Amino acid sequence: MTIKDKIQKDKLPKHIAIIMDGNGRWAAKQGNQRIFGHEHGVESVRSTVEGATEIGIQYLTLYAFSTENWSRPHDEVNALMGLLVQAINDETEKLKEQNVRLTMIGDFASLPKDVQTKLNWSINELSKCTGLTLVLALSYSSKWEITEAIKKIAQDVKDDKLQIDNIDKDILDNYLATVGIPDPELLIRTSGENRISNFLLWQIAYSEFYFTPVLWPDFRKENLYEAICDYQNRERRFGKTSQQLVS
Repeated sequence: MTIKDKIQKDKLPKHIAIIMDGNGRWAAKQGNQRIFGHEHGVESVRSTVEGATEIGIQYLTLYAFSTENWSRPHDEVNALMGLLVQAINDETEKLKEQNVRLTMIGDFASLPKDVQTKLNWSINELSKCTGLTLVLALSYSSKWEITEAIKKIAQDVKDDKLQIDNIDKDILDNYLATVGIPDPELLIRTSGENRISNFLLWQIAYSEFYFTPVLWPDFRKENLYEAICDYQNRERRFGKTSQQLVS
């Protein structure tokens, strides 16, 4: 029996989010520059998306580039942006064959114009797909997202479009970048780091965390399946007791 065969199809998480970490360390182990790890990380994305579609995951969010990543060396950022354009160009047709819809969350305006153009093209090309929704988190951070949401709420209050007393968690959900996307039930982080790195802080309030020592360029669909099996063996209580769940 393979690890895939152990997955309970009736207990799949609807949404999985992944912090793809370890490209630089993987490249260093190979005696290469960091971009070498990023290049090989594309194959990990390909395998993970394929694995998610095979078992019927509905949403997959990949943390590809944070707002803090802009402070990395200029050459690395430029290489990453170029790699992103190339990957979008190379992978869109395959994603269409897999019936994968593409969307993004993050500060779109901060991305280089060629990246914006390619993203818009790919999102439009895949807009009629009805399978997995692949969410790319680009130039994204939770602090940026929540700050932007507060600005929009403040403006709507100022314009008398929203009453302060009506603001609750559901209202805030509608102002976040992830509006219309369910909160992730499972958050995976690769490379052995045990932190969240400013990712989906509002949305992961009740997510299950799975930390693996596998560096991202070595991550494959089988690693995704292992994480899902681990998730399915957990008890999700949402503040209740085990006895209440049984009842």
